[in-house]
Amino acid sequence: MENNAVISTENVTKTYGSGSVKVEALKNVSVTIQRGEYIAIIGPSGSGKSTFMNLIGCLDTPSTGRIFIEHTNVSKVSEKQLATIRREKIGFIFQKYNLIPTLNAVENVELSMSFAGVRKKEREERAKKLLSMVNLSHRLYHKPSELSGGEQQRVSIARALANKPSIILADEPTGNVDTKGGDNIMQILEKINSEGETIIIVTHDPAIAKRAKRVLQIQDGIVSDST
Repeated sequence: MENNAVISTENVTKTYGSGSVKVEALKNVSVTIQRGEYIAIIGPSGSGKSTFMNLIGCLDTPSTGRIFIEHTNVSKVSEKQLATIRREKIGFIFQKYNLIPTLNAVENVELSMSFAGVRKKEREERAKKLLSMVNLSHRLYHKPSELSGGEQQRVSIARALANKPSIILADEPTGNVDTKGGDNIMQILEKINSEGETIIIVTHDPAIAKRAKRVLQIQDGIVSDST
């Protein structure tokens, strides 16, 4: 694994089912992602995009092969260790936001920091700073139902950055917002990348993919570098 790599997969295969109903969602995938890269993963529905994202996000484990996150072989660690890696190394941005409806924006951003043991005052200050960074300083105490789709997605971006992860994984981050909101979200992600953060976006939209500096195409479980 290269010294500056944040993610590396070696001959990774993911198989679901068995016997005659066995499906290979990913086939012998070897990919290296360097620190600070901005990558789009693109492909049709059912191609293996979500499977690949789940694997590199430590939400699932490969059937065969190895996955390294910052030189740790996550294919062989315990569930507890995987949870720690997810919390400390990876920030997730979901298409459907996944905000807690009973919490306001500050509290939603604070939540992951509380799991990491950050003190109340420190996590509240950081949450407010992150929400200001995504232009939501006027919406700090609004709950998700009081926010637009674009605003909810910006809260989720702030939440993803809360524990200072080295990798941001964004699954269709513009999928549930209008064109203007989507452009705002992409500009925020591009700014975060310009400051050295590794950004990996799953998208079905070629226009979104073109904004990335590198594109990985997935077709029938096979990953190719189409940059």
